[in-house]
Amino acid sequence: MLVLVGDLGAGKTAFSKAYGAALGVTEPMTSPTFTLAREYQGRLPLHHLDVYRLEMMSEVLDLDLPDLLDSGGVVLIEWGDAILSTLPADFLEIRFTFGEGDDDRHIELRPVGARWCGREAALADALGTSIAGGEPC
Repeated sequence: MLVLVGDLGAGKTAFSKAYGAALGVTEPMTSPTFTLAREYQGRLPLHHLDVYRLEMMSEVLDLDLPDLLDSGGVVLIEWGDAILSTLPADFLEIRFTFGEGDDDRHIELRPVGARWCGREAALADALGTSIAGGEPC
């Protein structure tokens, strides 16, 4: 599960679209802000959620995260920091912040939980940089 965090316009949906394209999703991807969840087919199913408009934590139950996580696909949650207390113990937080220029973004990865912490070295190698500023899991 990937939890996307950042201000409005920071790049969460753009990242989701690129991630979908990398998985082979060919249909147009749109932000699920008003529908809460969309599913796309690629090499793996991609469940794209946007929890920005959830007003009550009980609404998270309607998303049925356990079933989505057991589906064998990828789950991307935009504004996931709003529901951290309801998330499973293992996920990768991807934080987007604005840079100096209008199109500049900074992206920080923070593995959470034993499974993602076990992948930290592989992520760092693949990206050629340290993860989460070098903070240990």
